[in-house]
Amino acid sequence: MKKIAIFGATGMTGVCAVEAALKQGLEVSALVRDPSRMPEELLKQVEVITGDVLVEEHVDKAVAGRDAIVVTLGTRNDLAPTTIMSDGLRNILSAMKKNNVKCISVCLSAFLFYEPSKVPPMFHGINDDHMRMLQLLKVSEGLDWIAVMPPHIASTPLGEYTVKIGSSAGRAISKHELGKFMIDCLSNPEYYKQSCGLATVVPSP
Repeated sequence: MKKIAIFGATGMTGVCAVEAALKQGLEVSALVRDPSRMPEELLKQVEVITGDVLVEEHVDKAVAGRDAIVVTLGTRNDLAPTTIMSDGLRNILSAMKKNNVKCISVCLSAFLFYEPSKVPPMFHGINDDHMRMLQLLKVSEGLDWIAVMPPHIASTPLGEYTVKIGSSAGRAISKHELGKFMIDCLSNPEYYKQSCGLATVVPSP
């Protein structure tokens, strides 16, 4: 794996994923609506494609020639019901099929491990769209997908993290650790077609 495309690259998790990919020497392209939202030091190292994940032609351009895809789409704290993330993922998966790209990691939420009735009501709209995204992955044929389901995302420094397949791993994860895992999991078949819970490892007192 040498070339990846990141969708949602100007968000909190997306920026950390870009940084992690560059540290590993990967060539990164990013589809962004507003390039000015990306830190200047990263702009110089990333192939930036200005466009919208809801426009198929823009997504196709970003996916073409890539070895793997990272999706960290979000709503910038807008908790209203939406289909933007799932509609965007649908376009990404279609472009992957056209371009014979097989591997994708997608950032969702640990709320998907909960019974729906236990998800706080304020998050129901976002959680519903995350569920639609997960279902899109599960019915995709021939893809090595990883559904990444973080708990609360903190701004703490990079440390060690733990991963649990199929269940929540803890209460919080550093944004830097999450970004790193979004890249690391692409080359680890253990995580393919799995839902992965993450958490920061808290040192023993």
